[in-house]
Amino acid sequence: MSTLTSADGTTIGYETLGSGPALILVDGAMCYRGFGPMRELAAALADTFTVYLYDRRGRGESGDTRPYEPRREVEDLAALLTAAGGSAALVGVSSGAVLAADAANAVPGFTALAVYEPPFIVDGTHPPRPDTFLPETEALIAAGDHGGAVKKFLRSVGMPGFAVTIMSLLPPFRKMKPVAPTLPHDLRILGDTGRGVPLDPARWARVTIPAIVLDGGKSPQYMRNAAKALSEALPRAEYATLPGQTHIVKAPALAPAIKDFLAAKR
Repeated sequence: MSTLTSADGTTIGYETLGSGPALILVDGAMCYRGFGPMRELAAALADTFTVYLYDRRGRGESGDTRPYEPRREVEDLAALLTAAGGSAALVGVSSGAVLAADAANAVPGFTALAVYEPPFIVDGTHPPRPDTFLPETEALIAAGDHGGAVKKFLRSVGMPGFAVTIMSLLPPFRKMKPVAPTLPHDLRILGDTGRGVPLDPARWARVTIPAIVLDGGKSPQYMRNAAKALSEALPRAEYATLPGQTHIVKAPALAPAIKDFLAAKR
């Protein structure tokens, strides 16, 4: 593992795999190098790219300087871009897709953007995220109930109550609980995009690089609508669906789509 220092002095842990043009992967909520889909995706991309796999702040080997602001995570990606030589493609999944798009909007040097299923709610196909969701999550964390915060999050993304109960008894749950304090980070990155109204394209108006927004053919309709909406909000974006995939996308399906897109844009 290597480390770098972000603009606010926070230590960020990362590693590289493979060789070729630089590519940075951005995890979604509660995921990090030791847990989640990105390690398998990194391995699937490493035959073509030098893949930068990092721990978002507050997770794994990275620090979490307070107070938190979403722009600090953009600065983390700017520091990774510098470590990569000042030029890299950017790939994000779920809430990491939103962070990746925000970074591409703010930081010059990214060459292309590929994102999968940003968890927006842009219409009436899913109930809006309550205004109380963030403060209630923070209250659970402040009370030391990290498990309760994780369960609340899992229910909010559509996992049935019985499945949440079963999940809480399984080993992956033990890896999610320590990073539960970062759930408010992702909620702040999402901002007001969970209200069931159209996105504001002005948020990403400066993303001048080529982009692709992907979704899964078996994902909930609201997530597919969100992906389509982001593709329309980004100035130079394509939209594509991976047949048979859900929000828990498989690396063997996602990696070839990323490779084909980036090869076409080089």
